[in-house]
Amino acid sequence: ELGIDMGAVDLVVQVESPKSVARGLQRIGRAGHELGAVSKGRIFPKFRADLLEAAVVARLMREGAIEATVIPKNPLDVLAQQIVAICAEDEIAVDELHELVRGAYPFADLSRAQLENVLDMLAGRYPSDEFAELRPRVIWDRTAGVVRGRSGARRLAVTNAGTIPDRGLYGVHLVDGGGRVGELDEEMVYEARAGQTFLLGASTWRIEEITRDRVLVSPAPGVPGAVPFWKGEGVGRPYELGEAIGRASRELVALSEEKALARLESDHALDERAARNLLTFLAEQQTATGAVPSDRAVVVERFRDEIGDWRLCILTPFGARVHAPWALAIGARLRESLGLEVSSLWSDDGIALHLPDADAPPPTDHVLVDPDDIEDLVVAELGGSALFGARFRENAARALLIPRRRPGERTPLWQQRLKAQGLLQVARRYGQFPVVLETYRECLQDVFDLPALKRLLRGLRTRELDVVDVETATASPYAASLLFDYVANYMYEDDTPPAERRAQALSLDRDLLRELLGVEELRDLLDADSIADVERQLWPTARTADELDDLLRRTGHLFAGEYDEGLATDLLHDRRAIRIKLGGNEALVAAQDAGRYRDALGAMPPGGLPEAFLEGGPESLQELVLRYAKGRGPFTTADANERFGRDVELVLRELERAEKLVRGELRPGGTEREWCEPDVLRRLRRASLAALRKEVEPVEQAAFGRFLSHWHGIGRRATLREALVPLQGLALPVSLWESEVLPRRVPGYQPAQLDALCASGEVVWVGAGLDRIAVFFREDATLLGRPAAAASPEGEAHDALRAVFAGRAEFWYDLVDAAGLEPEVALPALWDLVWAGEVRNDAWTPLRAERRYQTRTPARRARTRHFSRSRAAAITATQGRWSLTDGLFAERPDRRALAELLLERQGIVTRDGVRGEGIPGGYGAVYGELRALETLGVCRRGYFVEGLGGAQFALPGAVERLRDLRPREEDEPEPLVLAAADPAQPYGSALPWPRRAGARAARVAGAQVVLLGGEAALFVERGGRSLVPLREPEEEWLRAALAAL
Repeated sequence: ELGIDMGAVDLVVQVESPKSVARGLQRIGRAGHELGAVSKGRIFPKFRADLLEAAVVARLMREGAIEATVIPKNPLDVLAQQIVAICAEDEIAVDELHELVRGAYPFADLSRAQLENVLDMLAGRYPSDEFAELRPRVIWDRTAGVVRGRSGARRLAVTNAGTIPDRGLYGVHLVDGGGRVGELDEEMVYEARAGQTFLLGASTWRIEEITRDRVLVSPAPGVPGAVPFWKGEGVGRPYELGEAIGRASRELVALSEEKALARLESDHALDERAARNLLTFLAEQQTATGAVPSDRAVVVERFRDEIGDWRLCILTPFGARVHAPWALAIGARLRESLGLEVSSLWSDDGIALHLPDADAPPPTDHVLVDPDDIEDLVVAELGGSALFGARFRENAARALLIPRRRPGERTPLWQQRLKAQGLLQVARRYGQFPVVLETYRECLQDVFDLPALKRLLRGLRTRELDVVDVETATASPYAASLLFDYVANYMYEDDTPPAERRAQALSLDRDLLRELLGVEELRDLLDADSIADVERQLWPTARTADELDDLLRRTGHLFAGEYDEGLATDLLHDRRAIRIKLGGNEALVAAQDAGRYRDALGAMPPGGLPEAFLEGGPESLQELVLRYAKGRGPFTTADANERFGRDVELVLRELERAEKLVRGELRPGGTEREWCEPDVLRRLRRASLAALRKEVEPVEQAAFGRFLSHWHGIGRRATLREALVPLQGLALPVSLWESEVLPRRVPGYQPAQLDALCASGEVVWVGAGLDRIAVFFREDATLLGRPAAAASPEGEAHDALRAVFAGRAEFWYDLVDAAGLEPEVALPALWDLVWAGEVRNDAWTPLRAERRYQTRTPARRARTRHFSRSRAAAITATQGRWSLTDGLFAERPDRRALAELLLERQGIVTRDGVRGEGIPGGYGAVYGELRALETLGVCRRGYFVEGLGGAQFALPGAVERLRDLRPREEDEPEPLVLAAADPAQPYGSALPWPRRAGARAARVAGAQVVLLGGEAALFVERGGRSLVPLREPEEEWLRAALAAL
């Protein structure tokens, strides 16, 4: 409000209604603030509903009918702040403190129990250890019965004094060390940049620098500047003013126009233009709903929006303090009785409900809540509302639970919100916690007007007030005004991602959308790909003569090149189509439209047509133009003129006046206004809405790190088969499979489980380079293709072994004998062929051998006897049957199958993720198939993880899981240890190593990575030779990481 030190003011200009009589008198009373002077003011309403309120406020200001003053009773947050200030001076006895506090009128009936509850909180006696991070503010000596301030209490009380909520405003200071200029809202500063100019006071300032706490500026006289904004909360219309507005509305509607104009100009201080505007507003509402919301009538209006969802608006003039608790109660009642989850918004003019899943609007009885139940319903719903969270944050700050850092420094609003959210999560479970109690008190007494709501509901029940129940085609003027608030709330909601903001805008009534955003904004809201898809549906390619006939009748004439000539010949032969001349071009039209084209465009039809086909009429051109509009998306006047070979702009305008066409800047990338048929525009909006709802605001890379371990089911997979499916074709070091990869996914993993799958032939393994193998299910190997492997070895031993296999499997001894090789020569050659991917074994056992390339097996001819009981056991490296991999893989992999496997393994496929797996051909080899899968709806393409490129593909379930894991854990997360080469560990593959890693971190066998909340924290080199911190070292997380190792 305007203070007393404003100086001499001649005129006060009030933009928008002051919302109450007292506020209007206070503000305009600043003008002529001297003995004998007259206070002068002008009120400029911003919209027509605001005009009505301003007119009534002006009359009541003249009459001096100010609202009753309501004094808060027992505000516990203020009490906590004052107790700290009192105790900062000297200790005080609790009895004396109680007597002192009760001497203040708001606390006159404060009980001793309430006082001690607040002292418990300030002294650090919390109901749970979960409040441990809150510091005590006073010392309560219960034995002596005295309270005294803790160290720092004085500074705390002084730097956090007052009740105005802290919004983390930035101070504006002169850059040369001069004085303070003013303050700017945190969100405004976030959008500002150095060099930008803005207005503050009566001067223009240029931003030179933005620091953590302040904005440094220099004067920029004469330079145009942006007008800054500050976000605040609406104060809400007093119930008395609402009654007066309702009474005035009812009386004005009952008067003749002449008397109503005279009354508005004389009693309400309106000029003639404003008076006529207001009467038109009331008349339009009367026409739309049959009644005007008043002090004796509540209008319940229902209508469908353009996507078919029901909107229900309860229109009354009684103000937000009445409507807010009523909306909460209605939401609870609809959820309990009908199972509907509704989103609602209230304002001074009523309540707007969105019913997305309702087949029909709820009956009026569910809206008219029983006045005896209202308080219980509101209290039950209040704790989970956004209002409660916002008020809790403010109360916690006032109670010094969330103090400022230090004098002169700002606490960012987003930090305040995070702290308050964490505190509320704990505090809401303890009903006696003072700040929770105060928040309930403030909402129920100061914010809501429950007594007035009860009177209203009781009047509706006893029929002292009328209920006008009406269903309309579109929003009435009052409902339209109310829905503007709905738009503003969701368009600028702090925590709403852009995709959801745009989706919400698309859900609004199209008329409101045009008024709110201006038609230019529709270019940004309609999706070009969605427009193309809808146009293909509206004008599909005809594959048969019948389909071509349908297309002609539905969309109108076609020119050469727009249809198949063979099909046209069939239609012409059957006399179902004819050719005519349009603008010098030959066109194919449905024969039944011959009369329309003759009367509309002068195109003479051929002879021999039935009389019925020659019927036209004066509206023929309009009919043809409308048919054209129904068969395509947004089009320009020039498009239509070219199509019909003549100027049809007048026809387009006539159709617009008849509301059969709409006009606006609709097509993305367009340069002029286009026309569109309303139902087509609805389809475009629905398609764009569906596309936008698929979009995800990109998450930080650490969130992807959290996601990938969850996606791989680390520690959660139930069976070995499930774990192996996404790992197929992935070349990993042999040593990792049974030491790291499988045990992480299969709790209680035993090697015998893998042996059984290999022995059955269900699972096969193939070499993929030195000491690396890839695993496949036999039935999938043909589709996925051979993994990249070492170069094919050349040598006599290698050729001899190849010759022996010749399409059959061999045991080791048979293989050695047939090849005529010594074992010490055959074994290394055999493993060379394995790593080259040419030879495999039907058992996993050889891979477990520590010395795969050496043999201790004696040659058979060295035995002295055939049946000696001292026979040496075959070494592990040679067990099982060996065979060529020929026939296991197709000549070329099925790239569709490979793309599907990558989606299954990675969840979100990126260029670097594919490159990190070493897939032949890289990302380009699967990109086309990923796009095809997107077209089929199997996966989505988008920008899901920041910094990983725009062409990311994800399974729908992966997108949802990624979003679920977006928030960081509040406490330090549990460390997760993974092998550096594990596909569940993204760093060095899909994600880059942190800069601190330098060149030491790599995805090699034996190395490990410790992840904290998805962020790479520690790299452990092979064998634990050294530890490389990948984030700023801190004792707490280092200790936890080392313990996990």
